[in-house]
Amino acid sequence: MKVNRGDVIRINYTGRVKETGEIFDTTYEDVAKEAGIYNPKGVYGPVPIAVGAGHVIPGLDKRLIGLEVGKKYTIEVPPEEGFGLRDPKLIKVFTIGQFKKQGIIPFPGLEVEVTTESGRKMKGRIITVSGGRVRVDFNHPLAGKTLVYEVEIVEKIEDPIEKIKALIELRLPMIDKDKLIIEVGEKEVRVEFNDQNIDSRTLILGEILLESDIKFLGYEKVEFKPSIEELLKPKQEQEEQTKETKETKEESAIEKSTEENKPNEE
Repeated sequence: MKVNRGDVIRINYTGRVKETGEIFDTTYEDVAKEAGIYNPKGVYGPVPIAVGAGHVIPGLDKRLIGLEVGKKYTIEVPPEEGFGLRDPKLIKVFTIGQFKKQGIIPFPGLEVEVTTESGRKMKGRIITVSGGRVRVDFNHPLAGKTLVYEVEIVEKIEDPIEKIKALIELRLPMIDKDKLIIEVGEKEVRVEFNDQNIDSRTLILGEILLESDIKFLGYEKVEFKPSIEELLKPKQEQEEQTKETKETKEESAIEKSTEENKPNEE
Protein backbone atom coordinates (compact mmCIF):
# COMPACT_ATOMS: atom_id res chain seq x y z
CA MET A 1 0.00 0.00 0.00
CA LYS A 2 1.63 3.23 -1.15
CA VAL A 3 1.28 6.76 0.19
CA ASN A 4 -0.39 9.38 -2.01
CA ARG A 5 -0.89 13.11 -1.67
CA GLY A 6 -3.94 13.79 0.52
CA ASP A 7 -3.59 10.56 2.51
CA VAL A 8 -3.76 10.74 6.30
CA ILE A 9 -0.95 8.60 7.70
CA ARG A 10 0.94 7.98 10.93
CA ILE A 11 4.73 8.13 10.89
CA ASN A 12 7.63 7.66 13.25
CA TYR A 13 10.78 9.59 12.51
CA THR A 14 14.12 10.81 13.79
CA GLY A 15 15.71 13.89 12.25
CA ARG A 16 19.48 14.46 12.26
CA VAL A 17 21.87 17.10 10.95
CA LYS A 18 23.84 15.35 8.21
CA GLU A 19 27.16 17.05 8.92
CA THR A 20 27.23 16.36 12.68
CA GLY A 21 24.76 13.51 13.26
CA GLU A 22 23.04 15.68 15.90
CA ILE A 23 19.43 14.63 16.58
CA PHE A 24 17.10 17.64 16.57
CA ASP A 25 13.68 15.97 16.52
CA THR A 26 12.18 12.52 17.05
CA THR A 27 8.90 10.77 17.81
CA TYR A 28 10.68 8.16 19.96
CA GLU A 29 10.74 8.99 23.68
CA ASP A 30 13.84 6.90 24.42
CA VAL A 31 15.77 8.46 21.53
CA ALA A 32 14.80 11.95 22.72
CA LYS A 33 16.11 11.17 26.23
CA GLU A 34 19.40 9.79 24.90
CA ALA A 35 19.86 12.83 22.64
CA GLY A 36 19.12 15.28 25.46
CA ILE A 37 16.12 16.81 23.71
CA TYR A 38 13.37 15.13 25.74
CA ASN A 39 10.40 17.38 26.53
CA PRO A 40 8.34 16.19 29.54
CA LYS A 41 5.30 17.99 28.08
CA GLY A 42 5.84 16.52 24.62
CA VAL A 43 3.71 13.81 23.01
CA TYR A 44 5.70 10.85 21.68
CA GLY A 45 4.70 8.02 19.39
CA PRO A 46 3.59 7.84 15.74
CA VAL A 47 2.41 11.27 14.62
CA PRO A 48 -0.58 11.73 12.28
CA ILE A 49 -0.18 13.98 9.23
CA ALA A 50 -1.99 14.69 5.98
CA VAL A 51 0.52 14.23 3.17
CA GLY A 52 0.98 17.44 1.21
CA ALA A 53 -0.72 19.67 3.79
CA GLY A 54 2.53 21.10 5.14
CA HIS A 55 2.49 19.29 8.47
CA VAL A 56 6.19 18.50 8.00
CA ILE A 57 8.93 20.42 6.17
CA PRO A 58 8.48 20.61 2.37
CA GLY A 59 11.43 18.37 1.48
CA LEU A 60 10.16 15.56 3.69
CA ASP A 61 6.50 16.09 2.78
CA LYS A 62 6.98 15.56 -0.94
CA ARG A 63 9.33 12.59 -0.45
CA LEU A 64 6.68 10.68 1.51
CA ILE A 65 4.62 10.26 -1.67
CA GLY A 66 5.13 6.80 -3.15
CA LEU A 67 6.53 5.22 0.01
CA GLU A 68 5.03 1.97 1.28
CA VAL A 69 3.18 1.46 4.55
CA GLY A 70 5.08 -0.69 7.03
CA LYS A 71 8.52 0.12 5.65
CA LYS A 72 11.39 2.27 6.93
CA TYR A 73 13.30 4.79 4.84
CA THR A 74 16.23 7.20 5.08
CA ILE A 75 15.40 10.53 3.46
CA GLU A 76 17.88 13.36 2.83
CA VAL A 77 16.53 16.91 2.67
CA PRO A 78 18.68 19.78 1.28
CA PRO A 79 18.64 23.16 3.12
CA GLU A 80 16.44 24.91 0.57
CA GLU A 81 13.71 22.29 1.14
CA GLY A 82 14.19 22.21 4.91
CA PHE A 83 14.63 25.30 7.03
CA GLY A 84 16.05 27.45 4.27
CA LEU A 85 19.47 28.82 3.43
CA ARG A 86 21.30 31.07 5.87
CA ASP A 87 20.63 34.76 5.23
CA PRO A 88 23.48 37.12 6.25
CA LYS A 89 20.92 39.94 6.51
CA LEU A 90 19.36 38.16 9.49
CA ILE A 91 22.49 38.72 11.58
CA LYS A 92 21.93 41.99 13.47
CA VAL A 93 24.12 44.08 15.76
CA PHE A 94 22.86 45.65 19.01
CA THR A 95 24.48 47.50 21.89
CA ILE A 96 24.98 45.83 25.25
CA GLY A 97 22.92 48.66 26.75
CA GLN A 98 19.85 47.59 24.77
CA PHE A 99 19.94 44.22 26.52
CA LYS A 100 20.82 45.55 29.99
CA LYS A 101 17.77 47.83 29.86
CA GLN A 102 15.69 44.65 29.71
CA GLY A 103 17.65 43.04 32.54
CA ILE A 104 19.52 40.69 30.19
CA ILE A 105 23.25 40.00 30.47
CA PRO A 106 24.21 38.91 26.95
CA PHE A 107 26.61 36.03 26.27
CA PRO A 108 27.28 33.78 23.23
CA GLY A 109 24.71 31.02 22.83
CA LEU A 110 21.95 32.81 24.75
CA GLU A 111 18.56 32.66 23.00
CA VAL A 112 16.79 36.02 23.07
CA GLU A 113 13.64 37.71 21.80
CA VAL A 114 14.28 41.19 20.42
CA THR A 115 11.74 43.85 19.46
CA THR A 116 12.84 45.64 16.28
CA GLU A 117 12.27 49.32 15.46
CA SER A 118 9.14 48.35 13.52
CA GLY A 119 7.74 46.66 16.66
CA ARG A 120 8.21 43.14 15.32
CA LYS A 121 9.39 40.50 17.80
CA MET A 122 12.15 38.19 16.55
CA LYS A 123 13.79 35.21 18.24
CA GLY A 124 17.51 34.76 17.77
CA ARG A 125 20.73 33.48 19.28
CA ILE A 126 23.64 35.64 20.43
CA ILE A 127 26.81 34.65 18.55
CA THR A 128 29.35 37.23 19.80
CA VAL A 129 29.68 39.89 22.49
CA SER A 130 32.61 42.26 21.89
CA GLY A 131 33.47 45.96 22.21
CA GLY A 132 30.08 46.86 23.60
CA ARG A 133 28.37 45.24 20.60
CA VAL A 134 26.19 42.14 20.52
CA ARG A 135 25.71 40.15 17.29
CA VAL A 136 22.46 38.18 17.14
CA ASP A 137 21.67 35.53 14.53
CA PHE A 138 17.95 35.45 13.66
CA ASN A 139 18.31 32.58 11.16
CA HIS A 140 16.59 29.34 12.12
CA PRO A 141 19.12 27.14 14.00
CA LEU A 142 18.81 24.54 11.23
CA ALA A 143 19.04 27.03 8.34
CA GLY A 144 21.72 25.99 5.86
CA LYS A 145 21.81 22.42 7.19
CA THR A 146 21.26 19.25 5.18
CA LEU A 147 18.88 17.06 7.16
CA VAL A 148 18.55 13.29 7.26
CA TYR A 149 15.29 11.70 8.40
CA GLU A 150 14.86 8.06 9.36
CA VAL A 151 11.15 7.51 8.67
CA GLU A 152 8.75 4.62 9.25
CA ILE A 153 5.32 4.70 7.60
CA VAL A 154 3.30 3.12 10.41
CA GLU A 155 -0.27 3.35 9.13
CA LYS A 156 -2.49 4.69 6.37
CA ILE A 157 -5.86 5.74 7.79
CA GLU A 158 -8.82 4.89 5.56
CA ASP A 159 -11.94 5.48 7.68
CA PRO A 160 -13.25 9.08 7.20
CA ILE A 161 -14.10 9.62 10.89
CA GLU A 162 -10.72 8.23 12.00
CA LYS A 163 -9.04 10.67 9.60
CA ILE A 164 -10.76 13.60 11.31
CA LYS A 165 -9.85 12.20 14.74
CA ALA A 166 -6.22 11.93 13.63
CA LEU A 167 -6.14 15.57 12.51
CA ILE A 168 -7.69 16.64 15.83
CA GLU A 169 -4.99 14.62 17.61
CA LEU A 170 -2.35 16.49 15.58
CA ARG A 171 -3.70 19.98 16.22
CA LEU A 172 -5.21 19.51 19.70
CA PRO A 173 -3.38 16.57 21.35
CA MET A 174 -4.82 17.48 24.78
CA ILE A 175 -8.41 16.91 23.63
CA ASP A 176 -10.41 14.12 25.26
CA LYS A 177 -11.34 12.12 22.16
CA ASP A 178 -14.00 10.13 24.03
CA LYS A 179 -16.08 13.31 24.33
CA LEU A 180 -15.95 14.12 20.61
CA ILE A 181 -18.95 13.76 18.34
CA ILE A 182 -17.90 13.64 14.68
CA GLU A 183 -20.25 13.53 11.70
CA VAL A 184 -18.85 13.11 8.19
CA GLY A 185 -20.92 13.57 5.05
CA GLU A 186 -19.95 13.55 1.41
CA LYS A 187 -18.79 17.16 1.41
CA GLU A 188 -19.24 18.32 5.01
CA VAL A 189 -17.81 17.60 8.45
CA ARG A 190 -19.26 18.50 11.84
CA VAL A 191 -17.23 18.26 15.06
CA GLU A 192 -18.74 18.74 18.52
CA PHE A 193 -16.10 19.11 21.24
CA ASN A 194 -18.50 19.07 24.23
CA ASP A 195 -17.09 19.80 27.73
CA GLN A 196 -13.36 19.88 27.10
CA ASN A 197 -10.93 21.07 29.75
CA ILE A 198 -9.06 23.39 27.38
CA ASP A 199 -8.39 27.11 27.13
CA SER A 200 -10.75 28.82 24.66
CA ARG A 201 -7.85 30.57 22.87
CA THR A 202 -6.16 27.22 22.28
CA LEU A 203 -9.42 25.78 20.95
CA ILE A 204 -9.92 28.78 18.63
CA LEU A 205 -6.45 28.33 17.11
CA GLY A 206 -7.03 24.58 16.83
CA GLU A 207 -10.32 25.09 14.99
CA ILE A 208 -8.72 27.54 12.54
CA LEU A 209 -5.96 25.03 11.71
CA LEU A 210 -8.37 22.08 11.65
CA GLU A 211 -10.70 23.78 9.20
CA SER A 212 -7.79 24.26 6.79
CA ASP A 213 -6.64 20.64 7.27
CA ILE A 214 -10.13 19.17 6.76
CA LYS A 215 -10.76 21.24 3.65
CA PHE A 216 -7.40 20.02 2.30
CA LEU A 217 -8.92 16.53 2.37
CA GLY A 218 -11.63 17.72 -0.02
CA TYR A 219 -14.50 18.67 2.28
CA GLU A 220 -16.24 21.93 1.45
CA LYS A 221 -18.03 22.75 4.71
CA VAL A 222 -16.64 22.40 8.24
CA GLU A 223 -18.74 23.13 11.33
CA PHE A 224 -17.50 23.19 14.93
CA LYS A 225 -19.47 23.21 18.18
CA PRO A 226 -18.66 25.48 19.92
CA SER A 227 -17.89 27.67 16.92
CA ILE A 228 -15.11 30.28 16.84
CA GLU A 229 -17.78 32.99 17.06
CA GLU A 230 -19.18 31.40 20.24
CA LEU A 231 -15.70 31.07 21.75
CA LEU A 232 -15.00 34.75 21.11
CA LYS A 233 -18.01 35.81 23.21
CA PRO A 234 -17.38 37.06 26.79
CA LYS A 235 -16.88 34.20 29.27
CA GLN A 236 -20.13 34.96 31.17
CA GLU A 237 -22.14 34.85 27.96
CA GLN A 238 -20.48 31.53 27.05
CA GLU A 239 -21.39 30.05 30.45
CA GLU A 240 -25.02 31.19 30.13
CA GLN A 241 -25.25 29.69 26.65
CA THR A 242 -23.73 26.40 27.88
CA LYS A 243 -26.24 26.33 30.76
CA GLU A 244 -29.15 26.93 28.37
CA THR A 245 -27.95 24.16 26.06
CA LYS A 246 -27.59 21.75 28.99
CA GLU A 247 -31.06 22.58 30.29
CA THR A 248 -32.57 22.12 26.83
CA LYS A 249 -30.95 18.68 26.54
CA GLU A 250 -32.22 17.70 30.00
CA GLU A 251 -35.76 18.84 29.16
CA SER A 252 -35.66 16.87 25.91
CA ALA A 253 -34.50 13.76 27.79
CA ILE A 254 -37.31 14.14 30.36
CA GLU A 255 -39.94 14.60 27.64
CA LYS A 256 -38.64 11.55 25.80
CA SER A 257 -38.68 9.45 28.99
CA THR A 258 -42.21 10.63 29.83
CA GLU A 259 -43.42 9.79 26.34
CA GLU A 260 -41.87 6.32 26.49
CA ASN A 261 -43.41 5.57 29.91
CA LYS A 262 -46.84 6.96 29.05
CA PRO A 263 -49.51 4.22 29.37
CA ASN A 264 -51.19 3.11 26.20
CA GLU A 265 -54.75 4.37 25.84
CA GLU A 266 -57.21 2.12 24.13
